[in-house]
Amino acid sequence: MEEFLTAHFWIAVGQIILIDILLGGDNAVVIALACRSLPPEQRRKGILWGTAGAIILRVILIAFALALLSVPYLKIVGAVLLIWIGVKLLVPEDEDEHSNIQASDKLWGAVKTVIVADLVMSVDNVIAIAGAAQGAGEQHQLALVIFGLLVSIPIIVWGSQLVLKLMDRFPLIITLGGMLLGWIAGTMAHSDPAVVNYLPQEKVWNYGFGIAGALLVLALGKLAQKKHASAQA
Repeated sequence: MEEFLTAHFWIAVGQIILIDILLGGDNAVVIALACRSLPPEQRRKGILWGTAGAIILRVILIAFALALLSVPYLKIVGAVLLIWIGVKLLVPEDEDEHSNIQASDKLWGAVKTVIVADLVMSVDNVIAIAGAAQGAGEQHQLALVIFGLLVSIPIIVWGSQLVLKLMDRFPLIITLGGMLLGWIAGTMAHSDPAVVNYLPQEKVWNYGFGIAGALLVLALGKLAQKKHASAQA
């Protein structure tokens, strides 16, 4: 029980909540689109059952990811993916990205759409959350993941509009979120089983790799923003 009161645990919880809000904003859009053709009295059920199914599926995927991260080189691969996800987060999205989400006028059809769409979109969340959970100690990683998801999902579903407005008003939130993914990527790569015997494992080195990852995402993100702006001009 004492481990749940440590700073490492609550820092990881905060990271998971922020990651799921930043990367899970699409989930609120998917839920709305999938349930838009349901009768009004069934929409709440569609949202609740679809969200519950998505949470269960994501916990299962993250449990597998946590186990796989102990395999040599997979943390490095995950770190590269997180860098890419962080950079992508800093580039404006196309407005028609969700145009292929089909609505259903049947409750379970809408629930299935939400779960399948969430599965397709969950790769970034799964990798990022599994990486954040690494810092909390092996014994409580899955409990940490479940707790973080349970806290963040209601924020996404019921507070998505507020979150989106805050992001629009304070773009720095998105930038910091992308850099957080870079930080997690750096610390993941530093602790990969394939390299731990060749790199100093003191905390200062772990922090150094985290800072390097955060700055790399920021630099690549700024470059990608310039290219996107030039393409739109």
